[in-house]
Amino acid sequence: MAASALLLVALKTVFSILACVMVAALAYGLFMDGFYSCLDPHARWMQVALIGFCVDISAIGAWFFYKESRWFIRVVFCFILFWCGSATICGYIALLLFKLSPEESLKDPIYFVLAKRGKRDDVGHTRGPSVITARVIFAALGCLMVGVVIYALVGDGFPFQTRIFTPCMITTSTDNYIHVVVFSVWIAYKESSCLNTFLWIILFICFGSIALCSYILRELFYLSHDQPIYLILFNKSNRQVKELLILLL
Repeated sequence: MAASALLLVALKTVFSILACVMVAALAYGLFMDGFYSCLDPHARWMQVALIGFCVDISAIGAWFFYKESRWFIRVVFCFILFWCGSATICGYIALLLFKLSPEESLKDPIYFVLAKRGKRDDVGHTRGPSVITARVIFAALGCLMVGVVIYALVGDGFPFQTRIFTPCMITTSTDNYIHVVVFSVWIAYKESSCLNTFLWIILFICFGSIALCSYILRELFYLSHDQPIYLILFNKSNRQVKELLILLL
């Protein structure tokens, strides 16, 4: 219980700070050039960063669609997420953490942040895309990211050049690396092996959205065709509880 309480404090602090960092990054990009550098058609690594950003928020948006059942809230959140990036998701996660009850905080705070609220949160699904459809989507997104990275490498070489780091690139890169932290917390919750957790986090840091699509695709292949997709959100023990509740109903 003491460990859960410390984890909760750490998560609240981290996500609150990250939300503030992203707000500062957005203000920097807006002040420096009004994000005009985002529109440069010759900045290939900028295009890679923006496409990676879109892939990341697609995964986050899919979770939010599961988490929230009201369409108005879903649309508003996705609109704000697109324009404000990780400031939105970190602020939202921090809010969820602060709203946890004392019992939830001591039991498993990450599970209760991920899980759907309400009377139907244990089974909680309206019929969504099939596991096969999700596999195709994330395989396609992973291939897209590989393609745009190769495209940028061929056209501009490696991304370690001063001219690449425009205000928009700095803001977008900050956003993408905050997403790395968000997904790393999820990976640490899901993986029972410290080695696996460490390796996946390193892959996220080095390869960003390519690693994210690979991880989600791996998790989707652990599901059978008739299982709901949202089960990939949870670690093995929580997933087994969800599966039992589905069977009982």
